[in-house]
Amino acid sequence: MPFSPASKALSDVKVLDLTRVRSGPTCVRQLADWGADVIKVELPESMEADGALGAKRHTCDFQNLQRNKRSLTLNLKAADGLAVFKRLVAKSDVVVENYRPDVKHRLGIDYASLKAINPRIILGSISGFGQDGPYAKRPGFDQIAQGMGGLMSITGLPGQGPVRVGIPIADLTGGLFCALGILVALHERERSGEGQWVHTSLLQAQLFMLDFQGARWTMDGEVPAQAGNNHPTSIPTGVFKTSDGHINIAVAGQTTWTRFAECFEGIDWLDNPHYATAALRSQNRDMLNAQIEAQTAQLSSDALIARLIEAEVPCGEIHTIDNAFENEQVKHLGLVQRVDSPALGTLNLVGQPVALDRTPSTMAVAPPERGQHTDEVLAGLGYSADEIRVMRDRQIV
Repeated sequence: MPFSPASKALSDVKVLDLTRVRSGPTCVRQLADWGADVIKVELPESMEADGALGAKRHTCDFQNLQRNKRSLTLNLKAADGLAVFKRLVAKSDVVVENYRPDVKHRLGIDYASLKAINPRIILGSISGFGQDGPYAKRPGFDQIAQGMGGLMSITGLPGQGPVRVGIPIADLTGGLFCALGILVALHERERSGEGQWVHTSLLQAQLFMLDFQGARWTMDGEVPAQAGNNHPTSIPTGVFKTSDGHINIAVAGQTTWTRFAECFEGIDWLDNPHYATAALRSQNRDMLNAQIEAQTAQLSSDALIARLIEAEVPCGEIHTIDNAFENEQVKHLGLVQRVDSPALGTLNLVGQPVALDRTPSTMAVAPPERGQHTDEVLAGLGYSADEIRVMRDRQIV
């Protein structure tokens, strides 16, 4: 089938996708969802069993990551396979990989080699710990980066010990940052006419995502600790019991604190000197939280949220994932989008969380079967049907 762009925004950009598992596919998904012509380069089936590196093809995980792409099977370790890839590079804008740093050099697809073929090419690379340095050759995984990047030390209840976050946040943000870097490089290329190497790592992404928690150390020399459901600096902010569950309440700033305190008649929080300032509320957080929960536990979640929203105090339900997607606002935003898969029928996938009014992202095509577009891509490069047949017989494609 011809290339069907998911958006007009990047429909003039061609991407070669060498990525596996999650961080790399997350990066490329951003480009594919915004219309780039992505060719996913995979090993022939005979050389790699389904699911060998990551989720099996017909799982929800794989399908959610790999939409809006075409698939080409290609053996890059064979000289003829590498020749096909180099012909693709000559006509492409971006290559994305998340091998260990030394692998691309062994394959001959490092940035210097690609630039010699196409000076405008942009290479996006994601590694565990960086492209060089003492840890460069270590295998990198999300949970390892969460631990080494400090996140697990501040996640969970005080004294509980390290706790991982419930999503692969280092993988996901590493992929997002790489995609952002590629978009910056594409923009810069409009002026310079030259491509460049864009590279990040799970460790860098995780450290960046510490944000203010990291700045507490780099600027003030303060080592943040686990705070459980309490916000580490904004008090009272956290999870509070209700008569039928729990809700989140976020009270930031003196004005919001006043509005919050006035929601509970007969309570002297505003007159209590222990709570007069944000610093004092932080110092006495355990006592304050216990007093707040004694009040919130008397009301249902719906009743409490209604009262707080009327007072313009930020708050919200704590949903299980099924209820999160069934929420009326989530449905209104249209985040879940459908696409028809020849292999699996109708799929409900999570779309892009940002809207562009003239060039929106869509679910143009379902994730491809392995090698589904091999003949089409090779024919576009000028290979004849006989040449393609020979490559198949030799397991080049």
